[in-house]
Amino acid sequence: MKRVVVGLSGGVDSSVTAYLLKEQGYEVIGLFMKNWHDDSVTISDECPWLEDSNDAMIVAEKLGIPFQTVDLSAQYKERIVDYMFNEYEKGRTPNPDVLCNREIKFDVFMDIALSLGADYVATGHYCRKSEEVIDGKKVYKLLAGKDGNKDQSYFLCQLSQEQLSKALFPVGELLKPEVRAIAKEADLITADKKDSQGLCFIGKVRLPDFLQQKLQPKKGKIIQVPADHLGYQIPEPNFDSKAEELAFKAQKYVYKPTDGKVVGEHQGAHYFTKGQRKGLAVGGTKEPLFVIETDVEDNVIYTGEGKNHQGLYRKVLLVKDEEVHWVREDLKLAVGETMEVMARIRYRQALEKATLYQTNEGLYVAFDNNQSAIQEGQFVAWYKNEELLGSGVIS
Repeated sequence: MKRVVVGLSGGVDSSVTAYLLKEQGYEVIGLFMKNWHDDSVTISDECPWLEDSNDAMIVAEKLGIPFQTVDLSAQYKERIVDYMFNEYEKGRTPNPDVLCNREIKFDVFMDIALSLGADYVATGHYCRKSEEVIDGKKVYKLLAGKDGNKDQSYFLCQLSQEQLSKALFPVGELLKPEVRAIAKEADLITADKKDSQGLCFIGKVRLPDFLQQKLQPKKGKIIQVPADHLGYQIPEPNFDSKAEELAFKAQKYVYKPTDGKVVGEHQGAHYFTKGQRKGLAVGGTKEPLFVIETDVEDNVIYTGEGKNHQGLYRKVLLVKDEEVHWVREDLKLAVGETMEVMARIRYRQALEKATLYQTNEGLYVAFDNNQSAIQEGQFVAWYKNEELLGSGVIS
């Protein structure tokens, strides 16, 4: 009997994960991760992790499996929360869920599981894993979940071969309604529980409140840039190389306060992110304003009217070499090589056609179509068919 430790989160997906593995004859242990102590910034009045750990415990009892809670809040603060503050301070937008999987669930948590003699760690992610022997070596593949509506492979885009080798994703083969039906059938308390929202393991957080713990509010100007801004009309020069063309197209628009008119005030540029519409509190325009750029140095937010504003769109982005991660290390590109892929720059985004170009500057991802609100700090992930091949931090 192989031993598997399930990250029981108190939700329906991880509950069914534990149930299915037990049915398959594994020796199952349930562990709940406590990653957060500070309830002052969570939106709900009740203490979300307490309720979740309680539900996880009741599920473990029902399934007759050992259960314990592990406190990872120190590591979570250091690896996720501090990183988030750092990124927002620089005017970038981090993705804590991707990091939480790489740094906490499949690193710190996995080490604890292995110290308990586990052969595998299982989570309730909607994704699948397969393996193939290529050139005499076992290669693990990360595949999209069967439920296209719930596919969470993007959140696991930073996993390594080593981490994948020890991971199991039983619900990845199922559709969400099937998972709920199994939970009902097995009489699990979580069968009708709503899916958790918000930050990985923290729950719903008011982001400005959360960031205000470290990043002080400071008043600044909101500037509206017109649709016919001269910066959008620069003709393309003649390029000597593909790399030169990609570098030109990957540049973001640079604005100065005289490029538009002041339409309002904000409490801190680092609380805003490109593509954001809510929280600007500026009226009087026909269409809503969207953030097209933030300048954290000078504390200015640049906005454009309407979701089709030119300032929101680019086709090409760069991932610096040290930020490129191949799940499939055997497919890594050498300088000068290209690969046609499907890619996304955020979770829930439909996959879009793109080409990867490996250059001396790093890896360029050139989309066939314009992409809205390409944001530094977020992850771009690329796929072939159903398989996630790699990812990187947008620079």
